[in-house]
Formats: sequence, C-alpha cells, structure tokens
Amino acid sequence: MSFIIFVILLAVLILAHEFGHFIIAKKSGIRVDEFGLGFPPRIWGKKFGETVYSINWIPFGGFVKIFGENPDDDSIKGADKARSMVHKSKLTQIGVLAAGVTANVLLAWVLLTLGFMIGLPTAVENVSIGYVRDAALTITSIMPKSPAEQAGFRAGDKILSMTAGTSTLSGTTVSALQSFISAQGDSPLTVVVGRSGGTKEISVMPIEGVVAGKKGIGVGLAYVGMLQLTPWQAVVEGFSATKAMVEETTVGLGSFLWNAVRGKAELSQVTGPIGIVGMVGDASKLGFSFLITFAAMISINLAVINLFPFPALDGGRILFVVIEAIKRSPIKPKVANIFNAVGFFLLLALMAIITVHDIIIKIF
Repeated sequence: MSFIIFVILLAVLILAHEFGHFIIAKKSGIRVDEFGLGFPPRIWGKKFGETVYSINWIPFGGFVKIFGENPDDDSIKGADKARSMVHKSKLTQIGVLAAGVTANVLLAWVLLTLGFMIGLPTAVENVSIGYVRDAALTITSIMPKSPAEQAGFRAGDKILSMTAGTSTLSGTTVSALQSFISAQGDSPLTVVVGRSGGTKEISVMPIEGVVAGKKGIGVGLAYVGMLQLTPWQAVVEGFSATKAMVEETTVGLGSFLWNAVRGKAELSQVTGPIGIVGMVGDASKLGFSFLITFAAMISINLAVINLFPFPALDGGRILFVVIEAIKRSPIKPKVANIFNAVGFFLLLALMAIITVHDIIIKIF
C-alpha cells in the first residue's frame, strides 16, 4: 500500500513540475511534442493538436519534449525553427526552464493551505492564531539505535501515561516528563501511547549517554495539536510555511554539498526511493494531514534540487542560458548535449548508490 501511495504522490508532484514547463512553453509559442507521465516504453498515447499525451511504464518520473530544448539541426535550421525554444529570447528560455520549479513550490503552498484548513500538527507553544484541537504530549523524533527505537516507539505517538515502579505520570508537560525519566534508577518505564485510534503499552529502560548528564530513552517531545485555520489564515500561514521549508531545504542541501566537497558527507543524510516509500507509509498511517505535509515537503525538495546548477537539471540548463547571454553566442549544441547526458548519467548513478544504501540499511 505504501508503494502505491508513493507512486501516486510522485506522479502528482512530477505532473505539476512538468505541467509548469508545458504551460509556459505553450504560452510562449514554443512547440511541445510530447507530455509524458512516467518514462518509456509507452503504455498509451494520443495526439491532441501538435502534442502527444502519453502514459509510460516506468512510473518514477515524467517528461515534456519541448522543441529545441536539446538543440539539433531541425530545431536550429528546420522549417519550424521559429517555434523552437533555442530561437526564443533568453528570458523566455529561463522562464520555461524555471516554470517546473515554480510549479512545485506553488503546489506545496496549495497543499499546506489545504492542510491548515483541515488541520495540521503544530507545536502548541508556536500557535498565536486559529483553533487547536486534540493537543497531547507527542513524540516528534526518535534517535537512531536508542532505547526508544529498540522498544518500538514511533514518531507521532502520543504519551498518555508513564509508570516507573509505583509512580505514574499522566497529562504532563515536556519538562516534567523529562525529569521523571531522568530520575529513574534501574526500574524500566511502562509507557502507554496513543497510536492510530488505539493504545499500546511499551516497556523501555532509560540509559545514561542518550541525553547529556542524565538518563534518557532517546525521543524528542513537544505538546502538539491539530491547528485549524480559516481559509484566509490558511493561505497566509501556508505561504509562511512554504517559505520556511524552501529556506530550510536550501540550507540543508547547501550544507550537504559543502560537506561532500570536503569529503565529510554521509549517505545517511539522503534518502532514495525505497527510504521515501517507508516515510510515505509512516506519514499515511499518521493521517491525511501528515501525508499532505509530507507531500509539500517532497515537492519543495524537488524544486530546490532541480534548481541546483548541475547539468541535466533545470538549474544546469538555466546556467547554460546565462552563459550564452554573457558571451553573446550559443554554446555548441554537441557540447551542451554531452554535458546534459553526462549529468543525467551521474544522477542515475547517485540514485542507484542511494537505493543500494537504503536496501542495506533495511536489511541490516
């Protein structure tokens, strides 16, 4: 089920991205030869006007064939060269190339706006507007290889009560719960959590070293409720949340690349398709609003990564256009196409490495 949700989610995000390229190219008078969901071989295709609309067998992607995006003799000198992207102004070319990224950011804004109207999980202390319902002490993160992870806690679990020996704590604050955990001797904790409409009792032993200077089980905690806003408030807060996500994703990607240059990056910092399938499953189990938030986050990640100035990505193609504008002459089509092909191959190789890493982590 997680895989099916992942494929549907990916299809929507890529459809939005490619539609951005498609609509701006059409509006700019550029010929669009094909709009495809998935990668060939083709399952189905039908031509409307001058464009073939297709569905293809490989679901992890999509494409738009824009005449002249990859320059050749036909797009440069052919009979229909006036409708080739390569003969449009540099601003028009940049507009078409940046439209996919813009579409993904706009989609994230729409998703988050919808989420705030339905109700999105939010830390209560950060709320100044709207209505918060179902507030509870919630596990927001779990440290890898911690007692909490080994015991079976999950992000999103609501702490209903905690017992150690004859002492029981319930309906408490984050600081009180942390103090309760760190004060325990050699007694295990019995924790009752709310999960997916039911409850579960979990036993866990706090240990030294998880939290500096005191015992802990390795969880992040916050008082979280479902924040619901009016449509206008949702639009404003959706924009703010989208802006914050773009900034955080950009900083995170920049930090990863800088560490990669210095040889300090770790594959554990990135996730491939297999890892994302698992994350989609976790988000869907927590509820529709969590899935909306996750979809918005992935959409923004696609936007930021695509804008990176690397060959084969939209940012790399934009960089070529900027170079042409500065040097006032086109880059040789053969050179541009080779760079893009090499870039595409390197991206596929990186994806393969990350996928193998995800499989190894899952197995071991």
